[in-house]
Amino acid sequence: MNLKFLAGAAASFAVAISASSAALAQDKTLYVGMNGGPYEKTFTEAVFPDFEKANGVKIVVVPGTSTDILAKATASKDNPQMHLIFLDDGVMMRAISSGLCEKLQPSPELNEIAASARIKGDMAAGIDMGMTGIGYNKKIFDENGWPAPTSWLDLADPKFKDKLVFQSAATSTYGLHALLMVNRIEGGSEGNVEPGFTKIKQDIAPNVLEFIPSSAKLSEMVQTGEAAIFPLTPTAIGNLKDKGLPVEYVQPKEGSVLLMIAQCVTAKNSEPELSQKLAAYLMSAAAQAKALNAGNIIPSNPSTKASNPVAQSKLDAFNGYMKTVITLDWDAINAKRPEWNNRWNKTIER
Repeated sequence: MNLKFLAGAAASFAVAISASSAALAQDKTLYVGMNGGPYEKTFTEAVFPDFEKANGVKIVVVPGTSTDILAKATASKDNPQMHLIFLDDGVMMRAISSGLCEKLQPSPELNEIAASARIKGDMAAGIDMGMTGIGYNKKIFDENGWPAPTSWLDLADPKFKDKLVFQSAATSTYGLHALLMVNRIEGGSEGNVEPGFTKIKQDIAPNVLEFIPSSAKLSEMVQTGEAAIFPLTPTAIGNLKDKGLPVEYVQPKEGSVLLMIAQCVTAKNSEPELSQKLAAYLMSAAAQAKALNAGNIIPSNPSTKASNPVAQSKLDAFNGYMKTVITLDWDAINAKRPEWNNRWNKTIER
């Protein structure tokens, strides 16, 4: 009897300890900095819940543009308030050089993602693959009998006066990509942006209805018929179409610009082990399939499977666009970015 009692007591104690550990885990919260809107919705509703349930943790999104998230992470560098940050690839390079990121730990998931998505010796990893090309309002084009755009230089066409919406190159990766592609077409390079600034100022800026700091306002401007043409990604176009807006994406004949949204684990954060575990999960085919099927997010893990024909068509289109994608020299860009930002604000967005 005593043995049975002791065995029962030991079992009860083990259950109590297990329950206590689970309760402690459930008290943990991970903060993830990323784009808000549809992007946040996709991850909070479709991707994060399985991880939260499996690990007894709450994930809270800190929404903002890449520039916003970088500024917040920089301000709290010595006492990080976020555990993971999602940034456009160019901005991520700045975060890495500033010491904001902790190297990703080796994992099967890290080994599965595309080699092009492994950044700076695994200091960060691409989660969402994409490219910046041209978006246009099909309703406006059809009403005017205009053919779909085919080139970055179409942004300079006089018929688009007061119908071109351009994201600020000083605050938006989309705007910067457009500037640098125009610059390349005009004979420049990341080391020489004179041709691009000249072309934008003389021929493209006069068409601009509004320079916007990010693409958050674009949905409204398409809906009201203000925006006819604009730099954008296939993913962002897909999100606008999901809202019922009459937009289409075009891969310019000169190529689009590779744009990855990458993740990194913040250095010196309060939950390094759990943060690394979340990072590995987000690189898995299972997590990326949820993001693809729920939110137009193109996977960096080639093992990811589409669950329906619509999602498969997005993958097929992406693979086609990748044939003419351009990769930029972000080390050269970031060395000159503050100077370019200042010049853009003073000479283009006057």
